[in-house]
Amino acid sequence: MESGKEERKEEVKKEEEGEEEELSVEWKFEKEEVPSWRKQLTIRAFGVSFLLSVMFYFIVMKLNLTTGITPSLNVSAGLLGFFFIKTWTKVVAKSGLLRQPFTRQENTVIQICVVAYSGIAFSEHVKDVFYYKHPTLAWMIGFLFVVSFLGLFSVVPLRKIMIIDFKLTYPSGIATAHLINSFHTPEGVKLANKQIRELGKFFSFSFLWGFFQWFFTAGEGCGIASFPTFGLKAYKYKFFFDFSATYVGVGMICPHIINVSLLVGGILSWGIMWPLIENRKGDWYPADLAPTSLQGLQGYKVFIGIAMILGDGLYNFFKVLSRTLAGLFFKFHERNANMQIPVTENPSPCRKAQIYDDQRRTQLYLNDRIPNWFAIGGYVTFAAISTITLPHIFHHLKWYHIIVIYIFAPALAFCNAFGCGLTDWSLASTYGKLAIFTIGAWAGASHGGISASPAACGVMMNIVSTASDLMQDFKIGYLTLASPRSMFVSQVIGTAMGCVISPCIFWIFYKAFPDLGYPTSEYPTPFATMYYSMAKLGVEGSSALPKNFLKLCYAFFAAAILINLIRDYLGKKRSWFIPLPMAMAIPFYLGSYLAIDMCVGSLILYIWQKVNKAKADAFGPAVASGVKPPICMKFISRATNSKVDKFLGS
Repeated sequence: MESGKEERKEEVKKEEEGEEEELSVEWKFEKEEVPSWRKQLTIRAFGVSFLLSVMFYFIVMKLNLTTGITPSLNVSAGLLGFFFIKTWTKVVAKSGLLRQPFTRQENTVIQICVVAYSGIAFSEHVKDVFYYKHPTLAWMIGFLFVVSFLGLFSVVPLRKIMIIDFKLTYPSGIATAHLINSFHTPEGVKLANKQIRELGKFFSFSFLWGFFQWFFTAGEGCGIASFPTFGLKAYKYKFFFDFSATYVGVGMICPHIINVSLLVGGILSWGIMWPLIENRKGDWYPADLAPTSLQGLQGYKVFIGIAMILGDGLYNFFKVLSRTLAGLFFKFHERNANMQIPVTENPSPCRKAQIYDDQRRTQLYLNDRIPNWFAIGGYVTFAAISTITLPHIFHHLKWYHIIVIYIFAPALAFCNAFGCGLTDWSLASTYGKLAIFTIGAWAGASHGGISASPAACGVMMNIVSTASDLMQDFKIGYLTLASPRSMFVSQVIGTAMGCVISPCIFWIFYKAFPDLGYPTSEYPTPFATMYYSMAKLGVEGSSALPKNFLKLCYAFFAAAILINLIRDYLGKKRSWFIPLPMAMAIPFYLGSYLAIDMCVGSLILYIWQKVNKAKADAFGPAVASGVKPPICMKFISRATNSKVDKFLGS
């Protein structure tokens, strides 16, 4: 009898251990040696990265010059990088010349290089008889080289705080890391099949989902056929139901509080504020303005959102800075990275697996440190070079303008990286708009403010964009056990090559299409035109802004700080129901449709957790990562394309 009980206990123990290993990612790689950071940087990885970057650059450049919107390439780069290197290694292995196996760390290096290449888009180009700077390869390459590396150094000292202490999600980073890990898992095929089965269980109603998507988008306005008037109003105020699988997947990865905060922000802005402000048309701002004019409702949308983002970002920046300085003052020592796994009474297999993964990843992540003196020294060095060089490229951009930008840039880079970690949106263009108005108003029309402010915008956008990209790369490296040093070096190499490739490809477009930049052109560069219009508005100063504009911006800036103070006062346990200002600010400009889709994703994950929490926690990010591919390409005739463009422009 006793022997039977013992055998049963052994069977249960083996079942639990088997389930733990199934739910843990790092247990699957336990027998594989993690290569040093130098071995992760291979010639074949950079060769494949170069080929992929050229291919992606043509896609990104065309999108940038036509719509101004470019998709995330993280998942695509990871997938294609795996395909090319895996094919190469199979061919070489047959000849007996393969010396180094293909690892997930090398796959991560390829992905980071390609994204770094493609992240340097150069489309701020508009033809104007007075303020047009003739594009040449020399000054474009020089400009990118002196401004593109500053963002990499600006946030390196904060990598532990953002990834380990704050545990920011970076949804695209998590999706990419899960993709890479699943490819390289020893039982990769089995894991992929299991993920597909899990996907099938919770999305077996895909037909019904497709019907709802058709129903809500088929009609006029937002497509709600039974309520056409409500549908048109909802569409106008961006409360339509798109049911985008991409946003649903992001919602499954982001914490519930992020998705709820997005929805609260969307209701506050598009449901209450913008309709009320629009009713003041003719009083607060002229009634005959174009919908895109920043002197009207669009100005409120853009800059009230910026005020909230700055309030939240700067609050957290100074909170981190104060704690860091206090730690240095009191000689605070970090906890030992080689900590033992905590022991709890009968912990669940999922919890054990998570603890093991976190402990292993944290240990390796903290081993390869990037010295703070290196980051600070690099930032100061490139800032000095840039301050000397940029006034020779853009004569109206003075050295004191550049110094002021570089003083505030690290704080704004932190804000962008922090916001991207929460919501997966990089708001680099938002900070670029802030630079346009600040430098334009400072320089004024008589001192070349219209020329100086777009240049300042390019500088600021490069810094904050590369900062968020690098922090997302650190997240991917953390989840794939890739060294932070190899991540940083890959980003530097990718950025350097992008500084050359991007202007060259732009040059091809520029020479092939002489009317590039004109509104009637096939490549109208819409964002460049918008930034140019903003520059002309910026030199006029605050007098050109609509009524009560600054008061509302000040109020929302203060509100963001107040909300953070309340959250910190209540503590983690009691502040879970208070929305995050950074997430609330995103829909102020973009709209509420993405918040609704993300809340749907959050609801799906919540139901899944109620059904089976262990599997939801383990496979949720993997399922969300595979909900929808990041890019869909379709080839159509020129005549059909013209009809589509005409329809979208109507």
